Formats: sequence, C-alpha cells, structure tokens
Amino acid sequence: MPLQAEVGVTEVLSPAQLWRRRVAFSAVKNRLKEKWRAGEPTYGAWLSIPSPLVAEAAAWAGFDYVCVDMQHGVADYQVAINMLAAMRGADTTPIVRVPWLEPGIIGRVLDAGALGVVIPMVNSRAEAQAAVAACRYAPVGARSFGPIRASMVFGSDYFSWANDEIACIPMVETRQAVEAVDDILSVPGIDAVYVGPADLSITYGLPPGVDNPGTVFDEAIATVVDSCQRHGVTPGIHSISGLAAKRVGNGFRMITVSSDLQSLNAGMRGDVRVANDGGSASSSTKIY
Repeated sequence: MPLQAEVGVTEVLSPAQLWRRRVAFSAVKNRLKEKWRAGEPTYGAWLSIPSPLVAEAAAWAGFDYVCVDMQHGVADYQVAINMLAAMRGADTTPIVRVPWLEPGIIGRVLDAGALGVVIPMVNSRAEAQAAVAACRYAPVGARSFGPIRASMVFGSDYFSWANDEIACIPMVETRQAVEAVDDILSVPGIDAVYVGPADLSITYGLPPGVDNPGTVFDEAIATVVDSCQRHGVTPGIHSISGLAAKRVGNGFRMITVSSDLQSLNAGMRGDVRVANDGGSASSSTKIY
C-alpha cells in the first residue's frame, strides 16, 4: 500500500516527510520490542560488509531486525550511519553491535538512529548497569542528549519515548557471565541478552562455533534462557537458519539466522560449483 494512502494524505511528500508521518501514526516505535513483549520469536540478519546497498537489501528481505556489526564487522561510524539511513522505510528494526562497552560509541549509534544496541562482553552486574546507563537518559541513565539523526528520522518527540523503546542488549558470551547471569539480569532496563556462542564455547574449552551439542554448552545456554524467563528478559543468540527451530525450542526469542558475508560466500561458491559441474540453470532468470 502506498504510504500516502496508509496515512491518509493526498499531497506529495518527500521520503523523509513520509517516514516521519508513518512513525507519528504508529503508537509503537520499536516493533522488535513489541514482538518480544508478545513472546514471539524474532529473526535477524547480521551485517559485516560496510555497504549501505547491502544494508538496504537486508532491511527489505523480511527480517525482524538487521544488525550492523561494528565489533567484528568492518564498518566504521560514518559507514554505519549510511547503513542505518539505507534501512529507513523498511519494516525492520535497525540495531548496532558496538565495539565494546563504552558510553561514547553507544550514544553515537543511538543518536544515529539505531533502535537497539548489542553490547559485547558484559560479565558482571556493574558492567550491566553501565550498559543500561549508556542507553538511557536521566534519571534512569546517563546518556547525553543529542539525537542528531534520530530526531530527524523518528520525530521531535524522540526524547519522550526513547528510554522506553530503545533496546539495551548486553551480550552473555563467557563462562563468567553465565555464572553471574542472575546478577546481570537483575539490573533494571535490560531488554534482552545476546549469547555469543563462539566466545562462550571458547571459555568452556570448546571449539568456537554456533553450536556444541552434547557438551556443557547446552547447559550454559539453558542457564541463560532460564534466568531470562525468571527476570522477564528476552533471550537472544547468534545462530544460523538451520538451527533456528532448535533455538526456538530452547526458548530463545531473538535469533540471528543470516549474515551478509556468509550468504555471499555460500551463494557465489554454489554458483561456481553448479557451473563447473554442468548443473541445470536456476529457476530464476533475473539478472538483478
């Protein structure tokens, strides 16, 4: 449906005006958090390639959230802003994984328009408190006010709802964090936690990967999910599409199922393999 018809206007509006109108007509600013409140599983994409075009393609692919990875991905702040801008208008929630628990970069990605922040290596209650403080304005936090892009995209009332709608997502990705998970999740203001399975596996003496079934890894993620359920926090995990059903069965409700670089590698290698093997043509005849 054209956005003009959706909001009941007939005049010609710029894309920015259309988007601001759409946001103004929506009582819920963060659809990802809305789904979490309803207990629905949500699926996301992970972006390591510093490309607004890739971000735009991912945003329109149908994921509940798309995350720009500034920790292990190669996007810097300027590119991250362009990637967030490229997602505008799509029915997905833009989030960012920051390089570390540091208030400056957390505030900057929120000012740039991220509606959630994934924060690495949160291992204690004190670090969880620092993560929440960086995501919230006073009196519940210490975020400095200056939503230079967020107020343009989401409207001049951004301050009035930001504390409620911004998703604060600390990562639980070490044995230390699992052992302290109840203390971590007792901090008010945490919306979800995100399990990093590779680092978590390493700290338990296991090889890095998205799964280590039949090992202490299973017990560790079960401990996280159980704690989340008791504290009313959404459990999340980095994963792949082939494990999505298993992770939903484990109790996770935020599940990353795709990544840009892996999808690119798999698709291109598959194309070369089909060509070398003389396989049949794809059912699609599209060039773009």
